[in-house]
Amino acid sequence: MRFLIALLAIAGIVDSALALRIHYQDPNAAPPCAVTEKFDCGTVNHSRFAVFPPTSFDEDPSSKKIHVPVAALGIAGYLLIGILALANRPWLTLQASEIGFGFAAFLTYMEAYILEKWCIYCVWSQAIIAAIVLCTIAWLFLTHRQRRAAVSP
Repeated sequence: MRFLIALLAIAGIVDSALALRIHYQDPNAAPPCAVTEKFDCGTVNHSRFAVFPPTSFDEDPSSKKIHVPVAALGIAGYLLIGILALANRPWLTLQASEIGFGFAAFLTYMEAYILEKWCIYCVWSQAIIAAIVLCTIAWLFLTHRQRRAAVSP
């Protein structure tokens, strides 16, 4: 199960890298994922919420404040999850994937109710992190059953 989780984490890294590429793309260029009026990852990845912490409306663009792209945080999170899974640390993998799921759920809320636009890469990331959480729960359940079966006479 841990190898499946690591494979899903690699898929998440690729997905986040594609979103990061859109983030650094020229905002005037049409991104390859501008499918419809509601599905436009260029708009989402160039919004003020595409960085952490989000930029304020009155922030000076030349300020020295550090903003980390959300997609870069996604790459780091998926990398951590993959390493923890390969290190056979199911509880830590579950904790990291729960944090990632909560973060992705918050970003999905922002897309749905604030930006009112969707990013294909973000939707895929939400599906990947949800699959990782479910696989990690299954991994913990199976590990618990195996240990219980080995102890009982």
